[in-house]
Amino acid sequence: MFGLRYLEDVVTLRLDQAGCTGCGRCVEVCPHEVFSLEERKARIDDCDACMECGACAKNCPVRVITVDAGVGCASGMINEWLQAHNIRRVGGGSCC
Repeated sequence: MFGLRYLEDVVTLRLDQAGCTGCGRCVEVCPHEVFSLEERKARIDDCDACMECGACAKNCPVRVITVDAGVGCASGMINEWLQAHNIRRVGGGSCC
C-alpha cells in the first residue's frame, strides 16, 4: 500500500529512536511501509503515510513508538480549523 497519502503534518506518530532495539517488528506490521531499519534502529521514512492504526505501537516490545490510534482524520480537521482561524496548534510541528 506504499504511496497512499493522508493530510500532511497531522499524524500523532512518534518514535524514540534512541531506545529502539532494532527488532524490526514495526517494519513487519505497518501496512503503509512507514518504517525502515537503518543501522539496526527503526526510522520513520514517511510519517504522512501513517494511517494511525496503532499496530506499530502495540507490537513494539520496548514501547518506543507512540501514536493516538484512530485520531488521524479528526486531528487533521481540527488542525485545519485552527489554522484557518490563526490559532497555534498544540504540539506543533511534524512527527519526524
